[in-house]
Amino acid sequence: MRRTITTIAALVALAGVAYFAAVTWGVKHEALALYDATRQRPVEADVAVRRDVEMRAEAGLTTMPVVVISHGNTVRFNEYSFLSNFFAGRGYLAICIQHDLASDAPLVTRTGEPYAGREPVYTRGVANIRFVLDEVARRYPHANYRHLTLVGHSNGGDIAMYFAKRYPDRVADVVTLDNLRVPLEGAFRILTFRSKDPEFVPDVGVVPRVNGERITVVNTQFRHNDMSDRGPDSMKLSIEDTLGKFLDKDSELAPVNTDKINVPPPASDPLAEARRK
Repeated sequence: MRRTITTIAALVALAGVAYFAAVTWGVKHEALALYDATRQRPVEADVAVRRDVEMRAEAGLTTMPVVVISHGNTVRFNEYSFLSNFFAGRGYLAICIQHDLASDAPLVTRTGEPYAGREPVYTRGVANIRFVLDEVARRYPHANYRHLTLVGHSNGGDIAMYFAKRYPDRVADVVTLDNLRVPLEGAFRILTFRSKDPEFVPDVGVVPRVNGERITVVNTQFRHNDMSDRGPDSMKLSIEDTLGKFLDKDSELAPVNTDKINVPPPASDPLAEARRK
């Protein structure tokens, strides 16, 4: 009996590994080095798409939903592969955009100003998203650019919310990873993951105290700066699991009931710790 249980557990684990390997190997990434002549500004982007879904879209059998992923401050656009691969694996056209340049002024906080003085940064981010969407649409025309899913970490989450406020008719869902400045509100669905990091406290009014009909708040034990590829695998798997439930609109699991979500605390990650040192 014990041997049978061990064999079954091994088969289940092997199936899981095979699934994730198939999704990763079946996803194509295209790096784009774009240039916005109107603003005289280079913009890098990474486009991830599942190869079989792209073939079906090109054949006119499906239209790919689009997700735009915006990075946090000091984190690069290509450090969110766990998210782009996850969305591409579910049939999305996933676009990660680099919003800032080395020549840009540092991100600052100005007390008393709207969004702590960061509105120009959000405006620039919105321009980046619009520009990249137009460029990607020329390369991947068989996708739905009219109803977007916006995902962002920290400052990128604020850019996502700011875009959604300016263009609500183009937004289906917004997912933020610990954004701090732009209030989470709108006629679209919102999922937000919150850290317990004492160094990153959201401004008053950004996060609702209770879940609403369209807003789901998931409180985690993860650190603010770990919500990218730099973080532990336990964090990535937890976020992916909750995202899956959130995206399954027709599933009996949606909308997400955060009271029943077990979000484990961050596990020790020696490689991540070594990188920080």
